Amino acid sequence: MSPDPRSLTDGCAALLRLPPGAPRHQHATELGRWAADSPHPVDDVVAAMLDAARAAWAGQLPAASQTSSAVHTRAADLLDTTAQALEAVLTGYRDHLRRHLADHDDQRTMFVDDLLTGRADPGHLAERAQRYGIRLSGTHVVALAVGPALTDAIVRDIDAALAARYGAGNTLTIHRDGKLVCISTGGLRGLPAELAHHLLTRLGAGNWQIAVGRAHPGMTGIVTSLEEAGNALNLAERLGFTTPVLRAADLLVFPVLLRDRDAITDLVDTVLGPLLHARGGVQPYLETLTVLFDSQGNYTATARHMHLSVRAVTYRLDRIKALTGYHPGEPTQRFTLHTAVLGARLLGWPTSQS
Repeated sequence: MSPDPRSLTDGCAALLRLPPGAPRHQHATELGRWAADSPHPVDDVVAAMLDAARAAWAGQLPAASQTSSAVHTRAADLLDTTAQALEAVLTGYRDHLRRHLADHDDQRTMFVDDLLTGRADPGHLAERAQRYGIRLSGTHVVALAVGPALTDAIVRDIDAALAARYGAGNTLTIHRDGKLVCISTGGLRGLPAELAHHLLTRLGAGNWQIAVGRAHPGMTGIVTSLEEAGNALNLAERLGFTTPVLRAADLLVFPVLLRDRDAITDLVDTVLGPLLHARGGVQPYLETLTVLFDSQGNYTATARHMHLSVRAVTYRLDRIKALTGYHPGEPTQRFTLHTAVLGARLLGWPTSQS
């Protein structure tokens, strides 16, 4: 049932009858908080105050003997009183909304914290999840976004936009530990692209990055998906990946490489170690291989990216062959060389040797 606007108008009328001072201001802010809690739209609040002012003027029609100057003075006094009262009412209205939003955000953040840390009783957690339309037994995907300009207000706007796009029960987005955390029902098509669109609109290009975990079932699946997204962001930072949207499923090879650190270290030293003695150092050759593999082996694209000629790229690759015995153009050697380059980036080689 919608709130009765007459009670709001009556409250405004009573407010205008009070003498100026602190009590009237206090009553006005209390009226604003009540209106926000009822809830009355802010347009109704303004309309009620204007109706009350109109009624106050009609109830005090000037006598015929009053001069026009006196009438103008009375009208100005009523306008000033109305403006001051309305300002105080709207202040109370906005304060209540801010507190309500803050409480709502705190509750959502506490719920997500409990969900991701496993501190709460599962039964109670399931009850709280129902408030947000989350079915903990279902499959979910967690996306993380980072950006230096992310704020609570921006994340709140994105949460509302995603809820409007996919349904309030299918996404839950909060600002947690400086990151945007979006928990979504598994199988929502286009969610990473939609999230990227909103970040691009609000933060601009190059100022954010998204990592998307894989879909997993159950409560533990949400935690697993979050960890995958977090690991993807960590890998991107370590390896210098600038792709706006990262998918954990595309980066599964990296944990495999790191699982046996001794083996990957031995591979890097064996395959790339001879480049340490190259004229000009190892870095130009490592960079050439990195860009070449990122360019799917295309020499022209590699040269363009590195601001070199194709001939210069070819020369460097020939030198790598001469020093290491490996060439990316050899099908049987390409995978070994690529794995060694990835391992070097993961290990921070050759800096890690010093």
